[in-house]
Amino acid sequence: MDTDPVKSGEELRFGFGKNWSRFLSVLNEERIREAEKSLQKMLSCERLDGRSFLDIGSGSGLFSLAARRLGATVRSFDYDRQSVACTEELKHRYYPDDSRWEVMQGSVLDREFVDSLGSFDIVYSWGVLHHTGNMWQALEHAAGPVKEGGLLFIALYNDQGVRSAFWKQVKKLYCSGFVGAVFTSALFFPWVVTACFCKDILCLKNPVERYRQYKKNRGMSIVYDWLGGYPFEVATTEEICAFYSKRHFQPITVVTTRGWGNNEFVFQKNSRDDD
Repeated sequence: MDTDPVKSGEELRFGFGKNWSRFLSVLNEERIREAEKSLQKMLSCERLDGRSFLDIGSGSGLFSLAARRLGATVRSFDYDRQSVACTEELKHRYYPDDSRWEVMQGSVLDREFVDSLGSFDIVYSWGVLHHTGNMWQALEHAAGPVKEGGLLFIALYNDQGVRSAFWKQVKKLYCSGFVGAVFTSALFFPWVVTACFCKDILCLKNPVERYRQYKKNRGMSIVYDWLGGYPFEVATTEEICAFYSKRHFQPITVVTTRGWGNNEFVFQKNSRDDD
């Protein structure tokens, strides 16, 4: 079993790169269009012509590609080197030798690196900052490159209290090595499949559709996303809105989830004179 763990000293981190490499083999026009629609909907626009777009934690590069196809000038970076390679591969496929899309390796926790990137009309980081090992510092740094009047589009795991604390330990065990991966998988699959099946049947939904839609919407595998994804942190919508309000950001769009999953936020950066 390939758990894709990355260990460095005391650090335990799930490496998403291999997952994104697999995803690129099934990437098609339909998935790209879905990514474009996601940006159009949350950013309330049809095109991004004349706007700059920073993708923090670009992963496969899908949303960098979507932003570029919508007309933006894009800069992508990721901490995981294999994810950087995936983004570079996607750029090579669709925009070879394009000066308006740059791919880099770097960490959002490195303030000096983030400051060197410049300022952007749109800063995007979907489902990334809660996997950095220091979510609040990552949230602070992600705000820096947003131009005055610009937008910050992020998604973060919803805080479910005890359930989230339990889930963190499951992910940590899964990423600890082969034995931990086998043990958690053996417990995880029967429990989740049974629970989701019963819930869907009671709601008169097709149980299979849940898994089809998950893969279609975000391009992630349920196994690697739910069981991997460590470090793992969570926050409530109120905490995130309060955090950014103190930093002169106004919520434009907030999409919440009741249980598992990500809350989505689009903030606009105001000038201090507007406060």
